[in-house]
Amino acid sequence: EEEDDFGYRLFPDRNKKAQSFLARSLFTFHNRCQVMLRMTLETNPYAQLLLEAMKQSGCTVFNDRHFSCENCDGCVSGGFDAATSQIVLCQNNIRQQSHMNRVVTHELIHAFDHCRAHVDWFKNVKHLACSEIRAANLSGDCMLMNEIARFKFGLKGHHQTCVRDRAIRSILAVRNVSKETAEKAVDEVFDACFNDLEPFGRIPHSKADARRAYRDFQNRDRYNANL
Repeated sequence: EEEDDFGYRLFPDRNKKAQSFLARSLFTFHNRCQVMLRMTLETNPYAQLLLEAMKQSGCTVFNDRHFSCENCDGCVSGGFDAATSQIVLCQNNIRQQSHMNRVVTHELIHAFDHCRAHVDWFKNVKHLACSEIRAANLSGDCMLMNEIARFKFGLKGHHQTCVRDRAIRSILAVRNVSKETAEKAVDEVFDACFNDLEPFGRIPHSKADARRAYRDFQNRDRYNANL
C-alpha cells in the first residue's frame, strides 16, 4: 500500500531548499503574496481576532516565521503544516485580496486549534474533520456571496450543507482516505464542531460580524482582567 504523504504532494516547495531573498524578489507571485498577506494581517477583522486569540493562548504568530508564500498544486490555495506550525499560502493560486483574506483566516483557525488542543492531524481523521468544519464555518468560506459565485445557493440549512461539503473536500485533498471515510468522520463530529465558535463567539457571516466579534472578544478579555 502506498504510504500516505499527508497532503505534502500539494505543496512541492515544502521539500525544496529555501531560496535567497534576491531570488525570491525576482518572482512577482511571491511579492504579490507578501503584500496581500501584510494587508490581511493589518486590516482584516477575522485575522486580527484570531491573531489576538492565539497570542493570548501563548501562541504568538510572527509573519516571517509562521507564513510561507509558495507555489502549490493547482487545486489548493493554502494549508497548515502542523509539523512546522506554519501556514502555506499558494502564491500561484491566490490572485485577489478577498481570496487571501479567506485563506489566511481558514488556516489561522487550524493554527488556533493546533495551539489550544492536542490535535492529532495525521492519524485521527475525526480531529482533522472537526478543524475543517470549524474553518469552513467561521472563515467566511460559506458566505452567501461566495456560494453564489460558485453557483451554489439554497434556502434553509444551506450554510450547514456548505460547511459539511467543504470539510469533506478538504479532508479528501490532504488525506488518502475514501469519500465514505471522510463523510463518516465529518458527520460524527459535525454538531459539536459546528457549534464550537471559539474564538469568535458567533458565526461571522460578514466583515461587520467579524468586527463585532473582535470588539466583543477584546471587551470580554478586559472584563476578565478586572475580575
